[in-house]
Amino acid sequence: MSAPPKQKTMTVDEFIPWAMAQPRGRFELLNGEVLMMSPERAAHVRAKTSVHMALAATLKCSGLSCEALGDGMTVRINEQTAYEPDALVYCSPRLPNDSIEVPNPVIVVEVASPRTRDTDTGAKFRGYFSLPSVRHYLIIDPEERFIVHHGRGADGRIVSTSWTEGTLVLDPPGIEVSVTEMLPLD
Repeated sequence: MSAPPKQKTMTVDEFIPWAMAQPRGRFELLNGEVLMMSPERAAHVRAKTSVHMALAATLKCSGLSCEALGDGMTVRINEQTAYEPDALVYCSPRLPNDSIEVPNPVIVVEVASPRTRDTDTGAKFRGYFSLPSVRHYLIIDPEERFIVHHGRGADGRIVSTSWTEGTLVLDPPGIEVSVTEMLPLD
């Protein structure tokens, strides 16, 4: 696997074909710099699976024309930055099977890890909310078993709450999801 030269920055349009051509590994692009994503611990994978399954099940029962996707899809923040969230929800016509990017996510989820915690709460927080479509940004802490919900209201203000139990209302798109179902079992 070859990394691009350190001195050369990439645009998202250059990054996506480069990343897809790599024989292994997962990558994100931050301000034109390629970041290799680290291997994941079991707790991290369980948290990603739990939140994706909970969102998908809730959406299936809702009848909304929204889809929950697990990690692997790209969210373009700007021409120099693209992230691969751990889960997301979008509400538009179904993406074609060969899609790589989700253009208008409504809910974006990151599972915190010791290495990503600062990025998740800093650059990714600012980046995701720079997109007008993003109304909810969830950060899951699998070790401490809680969820931080950052929600953008109709007035544009972002309100942050922390959850360990209960039902989280995510409107739009108009769903209620159990916090317990989104957190992995111990």
